[in-house]
Order: sequence, then structure tokens, then C-alpha cells
Amino acid sequence: MKANLKSINKTRRFSEEFKKSIVSEFEKGNFSVLQLSRLHSIPFQTIYKWIYKFSTFNEKGYRIVEMEESTSKKLKDQEARIRDLERAVGQKQLKIDYLEKLIEIAGKDLGLDLKKNSDTQLSSGTRKTGEK
Repeated sequence: MKANLKSINKTRRFSEEFKKSIVSEFEKGNFSVLQLSRLHSIPFQTIYKWIYKFSTFNEKGYRIVEMEESTSKKLKDQEARIRDLERAVGQKQLKIDYLEKLIEIAGKDLGLDLKKNSDTQLSSGTRKTGEK
């Protein structure tokens, strides 16, 4: 049988100096809240409480929002998109080259020029059904 074990939550007390140093690191932009949480093994909610309590930016009417490095993220996203588009263009070009070679070989085998010229008349099978 399982023994009834009680979970013991250890509470840790941090000095006000330590709390202010954590808030200072966040305000300087050296670390994000999540990074500080992982670095010091402190729940991120606790760090947010300290920020609201000790932050020099925390004035009435202001909300502290942690933003990602938007310019670097946008740049990476755009570079990834460019790579994807270049890859797609390369694949399409390979397909075009393949089909052109296929038309050339088929034309030689059949003895016909299979490339359609712009002045070539439409075949009779392309008329609208209503016309006669």
C-alpha cells in the first residue's frame, strides 16, 4: 500500500537587496524574466511581483510589458522566408528546364516542332460549345 506522504513546500526568504538586484538585472535588459527565473530557480510570478514592487519604471498608469527583440526576430523571419522562396524558385526552374528538355526530345522523336508559337491558330477543339 502507498503511504500517505505529505508534500512539504519549502519557503525561501530573499533579502530586499537580492530582490532589487533581480529587478535591476531585468530593467537593464540583461535578462528576461524567464531567464532570471531559470537562473535563480525562482518562479517567474514571484519575479513579476518584485518588478511591480521595486521597479523604478513602475508608476501609476504604466504597464511593464516584456517585448521580444522584434527587429532581430523580424530579420530572422524574413531571412527564412527569403531562403524558402529562393528554394521554391530553384525547384520551379528545374521543373521548367526538365519540361523544355522533354518537349525538345519528344519533338525530335516525332519530327515535329512542339513549341507553340504565339501566331499559331487555335485548334478546332477549343471553340465554345455555343458557337457553330
